[in-house]
Amino acid sequence: MISPTIRFAKRTELTAIVKLCALHADYEACKYDPTDKKEKLETHFFSKNPSAYCLVVDYDNQIIGYATYMKQFSTWDADFYVYLDCLFIKEAFRSKGIGEQVIAQIKRHATKLSCNLIQWQTPDFNTRAIKFYKKIGGVSKPKERFFLTV
Repeated sequence: MISPTIRFAKRTELTAIVKLCALHADYEACKYDPTDKKEKLETHFFSKNPSAYCLVVDYDNQIIGYATYMKQFSTWDADFYVYLDCLFIKEAFRSKGIGEQVIAQIKRHATKLSCNLIQWQTPDFNTRAIKFYKKIGGVSKPKERFFLTV
């Protein structure tokens, strides 16, 4: 286990975050267009009432990972939960306990947001992530994810 610093992102790190987003998309075999992402992420992460939160993993003054999440509402539970949108660590730093540290940080913030549940998803081919999520106590539900362009 290595000891990186896990903290909220700074505006000056948006370029590094966009690069990590591109690596993340490549890892999940998805297309990614970085055009205007830095400006859009700045609006979402750094407004007075942010629509999303971004943690970075800083190791030896390098941003080697990130996680983004937001507070959402569940009608069925009639309560709020945290939705973990992205969690990505560079390949060389995986399986070193960093993911667990990131999740622990998100859990602490979820409590501050009055949320007692975190939800997320991962592609079914990402067996390494699935193994990790089960290891930390995550429980999966079979569902299909749909997209509809407006």
